[in-house]
Amino acid sequence: MKPLTDHISDFWTSLSTPLFALAPMEDVTDTSFRELVLQTAGSNRLHLLFTEFTSVDGLCHAQGREAVAHRLLVNKSERVLLRSKGVKLIAQIWGNDPAKFYEATKLISTEYDFDGIDVNMGCPVSKVMKQNTCSALIDQPVLALEIISATIEGSTVPVSVKTRTGIRRHDTERWISQLAASGVSAITLHARTQKMMSLVPAEWDQISLAVNVRNQVKPSVKLLGNGDVLTYQQGLQRIAETGADGVMIGRGIFMDPWFFETNPHQHTVTEKIDLLEQHIRLYTNTWGPRRNYNILKHFFKIYVNGFAGAAAFRAALMETTDAGSAFEVIHQFRLLAADNRQPEV
Repeated sequence: MKPLTDHISDFWTSLSTPLFALAPMEDVTDTSFRELVLQTAGSNRLHLLFTEFTSVDGLCHAQGREAVAHRLLVNKSERVLLRSKGVKLIAQIWGNDPAKFYEATKLISTEYDFDGIDVNMGCPVSKVMKQNTCSALIDQPVLALEIISATIEGSTVPVSVKTRTGIRRHDTERWISQLAASGVSAITLHARTQKMMSLVPAEWDQISLAVNVRNQVKPSVKLLGNGDVLTYQQGLQRIAETGADGVMIGRGIFMDPWFFETNPHQHTVTEKIDLLEQHIRLYTNTWGPRRNYNILKHFFKIYVNGFAGAAAFRAALMETTDAGSAFEVIHQFRLLAADNRQPEV
């Protein structure tokens, strides 16, 4: 296993705990949404952001690279916020061919500016599993360790892994022991098996077990827990209970886009709608016609909830076909709210 060489700065070793990260999520954590989260995040409340997961097969295919490389886009305005707030941005990649991981990692290290590279060994989706990738690698430790080795070999930044506790049953002790010894700088462990998907509560006793294994094998490896962390305070509690170095937030961001703000409070309707408008503007300015507008509709419930008229307002937004029609629906709602003299608007 190649160690990190002198010219590679391993930021993981200098990060102060407790750590909070936003999970890599397909069609969610693009540069526009990451920027929005950065804008709302308070000082030292958010430490790590990840790209959407990107196929190494696609990156290694010159003619098809453009079809996946958009997942690695970072807006200049996001870059400014990352630097001003000291938040690290990590590119997540997936596949099953060590040679392609090496080639893709070399490409990312040469042509992009990321603080780290993360290997997806946790996505539980069946169509991904059938490709012998992501969480399927949990039961193929020889191949998984070859992939990690190839990624470290090709990288000029530290490498981490995001994974689960097993496939059909928890295999945490064996799996974390192998990962901790693999040369990675950090492990994010979702406290569910692949078969559990997100259908049952995360089992955080497995995070405690993983921490104990990590401490025995290589204490310097950072370990983050993931699964059902819905508030910042709950994240701190999970860290205290398990001894993990931090937590990763997934669905919690859909319940509160201000998850990482310094002083949480009940946001007004105006604040929610303003943030929605900002998100639509960021998204359309970034992607234009290059990305499907309908992806934005996944986010509408984040902002349009918990107030009078929200259901009808959201239904109208779901019928829109572009940013212009969405802004018109928002404008009409504001007029109606003003006529009704709702005090929170």
